[in-house]
Amino acid sequence: MITFLLLVIIYLAFISLGLPDALLGVTLPALQQQWGIPMSFGGIISVIGIAGTVTSSFFSSLVIEKIGTGRVTLLSCLLTGAALMGISFAPGYIWILFLAFPLGLGAGAVDTALNNYVALHFKAHHMNWLHSFWGIGATLGPVIMSLNLKQPGGWRMGYRSISIFQISLAMVLLI
Repeated sequence: MITFLLLVIIYLAFISLGLPDALLGVTLPALQQQWGIPMSFGGIISVIGIAGTVTSSFFSSLVIEKIGTGRVTLLSCLLTGAALMGISFAPGYIWILFLAFPLGLGAGAVDTALNNYVALHFKAHHMNWLHSFWGIGATLGPVIMSLNLKQPGGWRMGYRSISIFQISLAMVLLI
């Protein structure tokens, strides 16, 4: 029963990991309209986020060894949740640039930590399931954002909704 519960939490974490991954493409037209930025500025946000992901992936083995997979996962969920919440309140494009790096840091750390944990402690088919759950998150993120774009608060509420999911998962991990 404990193993099953742990797998459910890990799968939820991978849904959570996928949620923000495709948000920018859905959000960028609204950002462009609101702030008058060119579409190409979305690439700068992506590059900064990827730099955060690569940085945390590079150092993740040291961090996992020092504080453990559970804490890395918890801190990563909190970091991504905080970055997403920050983006939802961003007064301008520059703020999103600053928040893209911690968003990437959190995503890279949890990805590496959970992939490693599942590879070491579960059968190979669980790794396939793990990544299919990421796909569910990557599919749901734009759906959630699209639904929010039609509501008051628009893209900001979309980021907030996903942030709340991330922070809620962090609370589950804490328990």
